[in-house]
Amino acid sequence: MSQPKPAPTTGTLGLTGLTMNAMALIAPGAFLWLTFQIQSLYGAPLAGQSMWFGILAALLLCFATAYSYAELSKIYPGAGSSYLYAEQAFIGKTKAYKFARIAKFFTGWASHLYYWVYPGCMVGVTAILGGYLLNQFFPDTFAGNYNSPLFMILFCIVFAFGVAYIAYRGVTGTTGVNTAINVIQITALLVFTVIAIAYRVQHKDGDKGLHLSGGVPVAYQVDTTNVLDDKGKPVQDAWADTPPTPKVDDKGQPIWKQQDRVVTKEDIANTAIPLPEGIAEGDPYPVLQKDKDGKLILKDGKAIAVDFTVSYKAADAVTGAGTDKDPTTFNGHVSAASVVAPHSFNYIFIQACIAILILVGFESVTAMGEEAKNAKRDVPRAVLLSLAVQGCFCYFLEYFAANYFLHNGYTMPNAAASGAPIGDMMVIVGTWLFGSYKIGRIFMLVQAATVFLALIGTTLSCLSTGARVTYAMGRDGEVGSHFGLLHDKTASPHRAIWTLAALSAVLGIVTVIVYLGGTSPGALDPKYHNFWYSFLMFDPASYAKLPNTLVIVTLISNFGTFLLYMTTCLITIVAFKEHNSFHGFKHVVIPIFGLLANLACMLFYLIGPFTVAGMSWKEPYIALGVAALWGLYGVFYFVTSSKKKAKSIYVEAPAVAARA
Repeated sequence: MSQPKPAPTTGTLGLTGLTMNAMALIAPGAFLWLTFQIQSLYGAPLAGQSMWFGILAALLLCFATAYSYAELSKIYPGAGSSYLYAEQAFIGKTKAYKFARIAKFFTGWASHLYYWVYPGCMVGVTAILGGYLLNQFFPDTFAGNYNSPLFMILFCIVFAFGVAYIAYRGVTGTTGVNTAINVIQITALLVFTVIAIAYRVQHKDGDKGLHLSGGVPVAYQVDTTNVLDDKGKPVQDAWADTPPTPKVDDKGQPIWKQQDRVVTKEDIANTAIPLPEGIAEGDPYPVLQKDKDGKLILKDGKAIAVDFTVSYKAADAVTGAGTDKDPTTFNGHVSAASVVAPHSFNYIFIQACIAILILVGFESVTAMGEEAKNAKRDVPRAVLLSLAVQGCFCYFLEYFAANYFLHNGYTMPNAAASGAPIGDMMVIVGTWLFGSYKIGRIFMLVQAATVFLALIGTTLSCLSTGARVTYAMGRDGEVGSHFGLLHDKTASPHRAIWTLAALSAVLGIVTVIVYLGGTSPGALDPKYHNFWYSFLMFDPASYAKLPNTLVIVTLISNFGTFLLYMTTCLITIVAFKEHNSFHGFKHVVIPIFGLLANLACMLFYLIGPFTVAGMSWKEPYIALGVAALWGLYGVFYFVTSSKKKAKSIYVEAPAVAARA
């Protein structure tokens, strides 16, 4: 199956192919759907208002790093990305050459914290999307507020190895898939963007609009009823402080927790309250119009529902008394200018740190230097072009549209509590545009299908990139030499690919185990107590206390990203220090800005939980612990492996030719 020596790769990719591979990893359509909930939740109740500006800040950071990658790829074309650049940058320097092997190894080791964890995160979020869609197709078997743990575990295994098989077949097939997925997802993205903005523009303040009740869009206000516990007793509501203070009225009587009321058979049969035309069993129960004496107002023998009206008023956009019990809460933007405003320095940092996840991937193309027809010309262009198209065009548009859409009919807290807030928005705007919930739901499902395709592309791209970095280290003998073998037919690093597939399946499972951690979902409806929910289910109180595994895996990947990007910026400074094309601004100012910006984001993960309300300390500190253990193990492995192989840790002499 394998050649005893690495087989040379043949360049097949031009600028378009290279750019498409990088764009597939950034995947704007997929990440809007997947991360909007995290961006709404983390740092709540106020940080979400800086979402768009946070993406702008993260984009500036990424452009500084991307420019460093582009400059490095001009003088060091070839597979390996930052791993290759580290050795080449140090080996030819007058004094720094002795640290070449150390720099190379630890750059590659740090990149694995990103490239090995990121695919697992993508496998996990795809499983979450699959669980959400199961409820859409099989609502009597799968709950809307809880995905089936068993399904997600099985999905992680099948999806990880399925995507790995595509990567195993070789780069040509991968590029074709990525090109098709990019065209589909960007088209779908533009459609949603236009419709979401049109909904806001066409619905003035006070106009009749739509909101969701039980996932169904309705144009009337919905009546409420008490939430009952498993013994049929009403549940007392509580304030937002810790521990929660029970709510009471002015007379000291309990205030019961409310939920939307649903029409029953008894309601339909009740002739004393003839419900409006078109209201059926299972629909949200409308608030009915009454006169000043409290009597129902009838029209043609039927009651009249009270219309739901949209509001963009400042009093509705930001609510709450600003106390521990009733914190100030951001619900939606009063204007387009508010969407793009910074609002708060701390909130920008929170959003920028999350936005790193949605912008990474531009650097993946530098690992494909050996597959490029003209690496020196096309790889630098592809790095910057992929980030510009996806970040400046796609993300700016779609995040503006999604945030501009928010109002009292669908608020930021609604998005934070939803498993798929973009799906919710699509149902609302689709129902409005097509005049039917059925068609609106189909519109959402079509968009969800494009998200699923995009997730295949991004998982495929990051898995392929990670495997090639591992291949480069295996080829150099810095990790197991079996990783440095290419398949004799597909020319793919198959050993690294299948290893990463197994790891991605495991990390995907970890991602989904407590993806509801830190939230307070309602109790699972008894009708869903079936085989699919037979294990790994926790009660709502436990979910509120447990750390969120989706956020943990995301942050582990982000820590790896920050370390890799910081290292790359440092490598750029070293690489051009004695190079004949040295330019102070290009090769010192920009890399230093990128290095400091990445470092600031890392530090904010550690400081933010203690300075910004709504940020939990559990997830970032667990992620930091994992990153620290990975680093310590890297030191141990490097030292012991060097001794075992009798390899010198320090390089004894510089490679003079590398300076040119």
